[in-house]
Amino acid sequence: MHPMSKKINMEKIERIDTENKNLDEDLGLRVIYEDPEILVITAPNEDELREIVLNMLRTGPKTLKEMHARLAGIASEDKIRRCLIRMMDEGVVIIDDEGRYRLLGIEEFDGEEIE
Repeated sequence: MHPMSKKINMEKIERIDTENKNLDEDLGLRVIYEDPEILVITAPNEDELREIVLNMLRTGPKTLKEMHARLAGIASEDKIRRCLIRMMDEGVVIIDDEGRYRLLGIEEFDGEEIE
């Protein structure tokens, strides 16, 4: 094996490990099992996914693909889409002409439950 390829692989592993650690911290999901090679976290229920999506949208508009890329392995694209549709029906989220989802009235939205 070429020495450079081993270095690249180690950097990739470290980057993936960092992303996984940030994933459970950023999303607030419970870690079930962790070792140097694997991180197992709980999948979010509907309420948790709603909060995760709201937090993602608080940082700015996102496409479904962008959100799914961040949540890959945790929530399916269909599950995320259903969550977004429910929030659109509640009047919390809108979709713009470019297919990005955004919080409606983000400056007034304080994260309280919409009844």
